[in-house]
Amino acid sequence: MHPILFRGRLPIYLAAWVPVAGLLVVLSALAGGRGWPEALALCVPLTLAYAFLCLWSWWLCRAMPLEWARLLRIATAHTLAGAATSAAWLGAGRVWTAGLARALRDPGVVLRYQRDLPLFFAFGVLLFVLVSCVQYLLISFEASRAAERRALELEVHAREARLRALTAQINPHFLYNSLNSVSALTATDPAAARRMCLLLADFLRSTLRLGGREEIPLRDELALADAFLAVEQVRFGARLALEQDLEGAALDCPVPPLILQPLVENAIVHGIAGLVEGGTLRIAARRLGAGIELAVTNPRDPEGRRVPGQGVGLSTLRARLAARFGTQAQVEVREAPERFEVRLRLPAGSDHGA
Repeated sequence: MHPILFRGRLPIYLAAWVPVAGLLVVLSALAGGRGWPEALALCVPLTLAYAFLCLWSWWLCRAMPLEWARLLRIATAHTLAGAATSAAWLGAGRVWTAGLARALRDPGVVLRYQRDLPLFFAFGVLLFVLVSCVQYLLISFEASRAAERRALELEVHAREARLRALTAQINPHFLYNSLNSVSALTATDPAAARRMCLLLADFLRSTLRLGGREEIPLRDELALADAFLAVEQVRFGARLALEQDLEGAALDCPVPPLILQPLVENAIVHGIAGLVEGGTLRIAARRLGAGIELAVTNPRDPEGRRVPGQGVGLSTLRARLAARFGTQAQVEVREAPERFEVRLRLPAGSDHGA
């Protein structure tokens, strides 16, 4: 179907022909010696009919794409097509003027029309060529829109692939650390190692169930963090304490899965694990305007040296959030000699743009 005949474009197209009809009426009245009523009765219906006749130039434009190397050939083809269309238009006009002459009881209507046939013919050819130019513009616009849609689709697919790749980096990293912990416990406390394996299985089962989703409620994300901490609690015992400050209004907010786990893991591995007496891991969540703020805070050894690769989990999380939310997500790190805190600020709902 012609693109002008749908998406509400037809009224706009016909409105563009109103000045053309006005010009033809003026030419017909002044140059053709007609009265204004006759000029209106003759030219307005003819212009409306020609507006629809010219629509077929769209298929001609599609069959002959605009290329500079073929410009003369294209111009010739459209001029000849305009001549044929204008001739058909004038044939229909002859029928219309005959009926108009009977209605007005004036045989001179037909004579004046025959006298002005060269004027109408030239006008019709010119209009057809102009419509063809507009059709080429419309085709170029549609091609540009299609290219933009393809580019956006490719960007979305690339972003989804990047998100999947970044998410996949989290589980192996955690699994590597957990298996090292299990290995260490098998020699000192086999019962604790067994219990840790069962808790690890529960955690991995939860990540398989929820990790494939695009978003999960914050309460489910906190449950994943609790499952992870239960695994680590076996290893650290009383050295690992947990404190939570959770605002009820934030618990149902959707968040990407597994955004807390790398922060909790870093807080333990690079903070609490380095303290002889251990420490308290604090998780806070609250609504912040139209968004949500999450904070993970842990103590650390002020004299401890920074472990190589310590920022891998944090950089991966930054990349995930940037791919998912763009500039709407913020990751803020607050460092003090004896304290380390990471704050995440995210949109609170699903309708967010990148």
